[in-house]
Amino acid sequence: MSAPSHTHQIPVREEWLATTVEEALDPAQPIVDPHHHLWDEPGWRYLLDELRADIASGHDVRATVYVQSARSMLRADGPPEMRAVGETEFANGVAAMCASGRYGALRACAGLVATANLRLGAAVRPVLEAHERAGGGRLRGIRLTATWDPDPTMLNPAYAPPEDMLDSPGFRAGYAELGRLGLSFDAWVYFHQIPRVAALARAFPGTPVVLDHCGGILGIGRYAGRRDEVFREWSAAMRDLATCPNVMVKLGGLGMRLPGFGLERGERAPDSITLAEAWRPWMEHCIETFGASRCMFESNFPVDKGGFSYGVGWNAMKRIAAGASADEKQDLFWRSAARFYRLDIPGLDPQRRNDTP
Repeated sequence: MSAPSHTHQIPVREEWLATTVEEALDPAQPIVDPHHHLWDEPGWRYLLDELRADIASGHDVRATVYVQSARSMLRADGPPEMRAVGETEFANGVAAMCASGRYGALRACAGLVATANLRLGAAVRPVLEAHERAGGGRLRGIRLTATWDPDPTMLNPAYAPPEDMLDSPGFRAGYAELGRLGLSFDAWVYFHQIPRVAALARAFPGTPVVLDHCGGILGIGRYAGRRDEVFREWSAAMRDLATCPNVMVKLGGLGMRLPGFGLERGERAPDSITLAEAWRPWMEHCIETFGASRCMFESNFPVDKGGFSYGVGWNAMKRIAAGASADEKQDLFWRSAARFYRLDIPGLDPQRRNDTP
């Protein structure tokens, strides 16, 4: 059993996950997984071996993007603002291992999203440059978690962002450095904060933004039993955000406890039909609003692993995309991610259209 760092993460129960095993649907569909983590915490080890074991479930995952976790391999000493550079060094080492070819065709961590305290303003520039050096040419963006809610039980204790972080002058001065260095921003917020992301995207139209985890849907705590109300507020905010051409969306992150689907409470792990039924209204709205070329499916593993297995999760996403055109499927499963994160993946050309890679 895993040891989650806070109550929003569902413990991973391997025996429970093993109660539902499916063969991969459409196994020839190439996939770029644009959002996963790696860490080695007491009671919860998820490193390259564990990632490869999940990917071995039958789907054609060609490459992945590593996203900061605020807990992996931080430097033990040195200036506090530089300690997260250790995480980039670590992830780049994993990428180098995979690039050697000794671990098969998978190019794990082909793109890296680091973290830096953008509230430092222009003084964050040396930190970003240190990440670039540590990333060995693989650094693509920065994520500084902004999830905030008036209910303190909704907050991740690993972060303490103020409510107005994305609007604050200090943050925006640091954010301006991303555009100067050609870096993107991963926005992890709750659904009621999406208007702040839209304001940020409009203020810096040259900086690419990707909204993580379908925009932070909430269905626990004070949001329990308010699914329709949350959907109305969320969907209106997403329609407005979609008018920002520099913004894309990651479709995933719904295996956490936060959305309140409660599927982890079943005697058996959910199958892909059950997952697709729960996720469809949210993911389909994203695709209809932003278009397939601005959406990318993600695993959010191992965080989402408490709710479903890797192979079943991708089957659910393939069920949701079943009605899409062949060209739209390429966008959703790999091309949008490859374009956004500027990935060079053998055998895949993100500039090519039509129905096959």
